[in-house]
Amino acid sequence: MSLHAKLSQRAADGRPVRIGLIGAGKFGSMYLAQVPRIPGVHLAGIADVSPEAVHRNLARVGWPAQRAQAASLDEAVKTGTTHVGEDWTALVRHPAIDVIVECTGHPIAAVDHCLEAFRQGKHVVNVTVEADAFCGPLLARRAAEAGVVYSLAFGDQPALICDLVDWARTCGFPVVAAGRGHKWLPHFCESTPQTVWGYYGLTPEQAERGGLNPKMFNSFLDGSKPSIESTAVSNATGLTVPSDGLRYPPASVEDIPFVTRPVAEGGVLERKGMVEVISSLEADGRQIPYDIRMGVWVTIEAETDYIKNCFEEYNAHTDPSGRYFTLYKRWHLIGLEVGVSVASVALRGEATGAAIGWTADVVATAKRDLQPGDLLDGEGGTTVWGKLLPAATSFAMGGLPLGLAHDVKVVRPVAKGRSLCWADVAMDTATQAYRIRRAMEDMFAPA
Repeated sequence: MSLHAKLSQRAADGRPVRIGLIGAGKFGSMYLAQVPRIPGVHLAGIADVSPEAVHRNLARVGWPAQRAQAASLDEAVKTGTTHVGEDWTALVRHPAIDVIVECTGHPIAAVDHCLEAFRQGKHVVNVTVEADAFCGPLLARRAAEAGVVYSLAFGDQPALICDLVDWARTCGFPVVAAGRGHKWLPHFCESTPQTVWGYYGLTPEQAERGGLNPKMFNSFLDGSKPSIESTAVSNATGLTVPSDGLRYPPASVEDIPFVTRPVAEGGVLERKGMVEVISSLEADGRQIPYDIRMGVWVTIEAETDYIKNCFEEYNAHTDPSGRYFTLYKRWHLIGLEVGVSVASVALRGEATGAAIGWTADVVATAKRDLQPGDLLDGEGGTTVWGKLLPAATSFAMGGLPLGLAHDVKVVRPVAKGRSLCWADVAMDTATQAYRIRRAMEDMFAPA
């Protein structure tokens, strides 16, 4: 039975899947815009540090004011309405909630939210992929031990890439490469929230209208988010990553099967079976026609002449050898699609992507020369950007995970362009996120 049919049956039976949403910013608001249109789900509660902002966002996406006026979670459950408050623990611990959608974008807080949800027997759809990037393997392990499902969020690119990889492997195709698109030039890694909109291609007015956070969007632009998401994909699929960071080869959709081949065959890959990100800009800044900037892709290989001939017979666009073919989705709809994950974890007990091991890491890397006393401000800020590295490389160097580079003081000089180590900063070792990361390193340490 399809997910929609299962949801419709839950609606007919009067047994909706009850959801708790933590964080109602841009991604959360996009999900909220879809919730009234999805059968068989009841968003019982929203927890956010600013309930006033939640109500503004609910009005922005078209919710009737009375729909979110429940005085308590108990009332919301009884009446089919929604309670808005600040207390995320009450939301996670309420017995009627089935699924928690973690949507804060704050990786350290997200770890706390996920772990408490597991303890309370709740499934988790983790939109905050920044948290998954530095401790996803252990989060997935803790969820399994609790008998619940932990999942990446469909609509965000990592889960969509995982879906394409699963399609390929289920069909019997070897995955040569998989990834997403991005607007990239090398100097973008130096971008700050003050420069982001010009590089990104939006006006400040458009950004304000959409309620867009410049620091968050700068994390997309400066390479942090592509590295974070590539880390999540690698850890969820076992695909390896480049030895010294993403290459961002420029290519149109048509040219992806040309460039996502091994170097020995005319492409850019160190080997088959890797994660990569395709740039929508040529090296001189020219826009590439029919780009994959907002999309995802997977490149597969025909291992026999018969399969190669099938590609040709059905007009599949391949590289010149006829053996490499790329399937793609040119767009992703972010929070508008997350209902797929909610339904999948609640009704099928299946994640739409989750870490199965530790193969990749994203390490905080200096945007400028850093001096003792400087305070790191995390992904998208003014001090560091995220560099994708093999987990073995990060582990050997003691790399500082980007997700923990928030409000951390630098204790020794770090040159621009160098990746930071634990010894470069004064970490707060009391946080649960830090302890979980260290526990993950012990449990999943690469050989």
